[in-house]
Amino acid sequence: MNIQQLEYILAVDTYRHFAKAAEHCRVTQPTLSMMIQKLEDELGIKLFDRNLQPVRPTPAGRKVIEQARNVLYQASLIKDIVNEEEQSLKGTFRLAVLPTIAPYLLPRFFQQLSEKHTDLDIRMLEMKTAPTMAALQNGEIDAAIIANQPTESNLQGDILYYEQFFGYVAHNESIFKKDLIRTADINDERLWLLDEGHCFRDQLMRFCQMEKVKVRQAAYRLGSLETFMRMVESGNGITFIPELATLQLSKEQKELVRPFAIPKPTREIVFVTRKDFIRHTVAGILIESIKKAVPKEMLTLQPGQKVV
Repeated sequence: MNIQQLEYILAVDTYRHFAKAAEHCRVTQPTLSMMIQKLEDELGIKLFDRNLQPVRPTPAGRKVIEQARNVLYQASLIKDIVNEEEQSLKGTFRLAVLPTIAPYLLPRFFQQLSEKHTDLDIRMLEMKTAPTMAALQNGEIDAAIIANQPTESNLQGDILYYEQFFGYVAHNESIFKKDLIRTADINDERLWLLDEGHCFRDQLMRFCQMEKVKVRQAAYRLGSLETFMRMVESGNGITFIPELATLQLSKEQKELVRPFAIPKPTREIVFVTRKDFIRHTVAGILIESIKKAVPKEMLTLQPGQKVV
């Protein structure tokens, strides 16, 4: 049994296809299949049911794969320990960012960070909250930027900044004539809402108590904030956008922005890692770069703001 074999079975479990797993591992399919077969012979069990399409782990295989994932994660920490002792930036750092954060935050710091620290190899992934938390706990990513403090006991979070929600309102909507949005004003509006699974949506639903709207406006849900913004600009409905998004808008687009009345709904943007995380040098550089990239007033919770 060796590390390479464990990597191969995790790849097959991920892709549920031997050819795709081999491509991911950059080996031929016969090589990957042979190595997995040798491991199965050594263990005396079948790890995968090859008669199913896509292939699936056997009951015993699932337990072996879970242990293999733990072993590989612990093995990866050995290099992290050495790099951290040397304060080295070498090695891949996998960072997941929510889709409602990434388009507005990454352009503000990532290019400058890459130019300043050429040894850094940061791989960005856009993921929703639930798969992000699962990937973090499984060791598939090193850190994540999410919109709330983690509740899992083996995770820890550092607040990066606080970000208000704003309304983005079409000219022909009644709210457009108002300077501030109150939750009572939006019950009957045509809302463009993100699909379930986005914490951005969930936080606003709770704050605005929009359970009835959730049912009534089901037909208006699409996929991305950018799509919703284009719909509003065409004269159709209302959506909500994060504060950093407002900084990218043109003069004409800013005319569609409406702040909430006090208390202003605000989200915590948090840098999350496992508690056994080691690469603090890289994390420190990332956190510093992000905090320098956002307006100073966003670094603290302002009067009138309410974390949702």
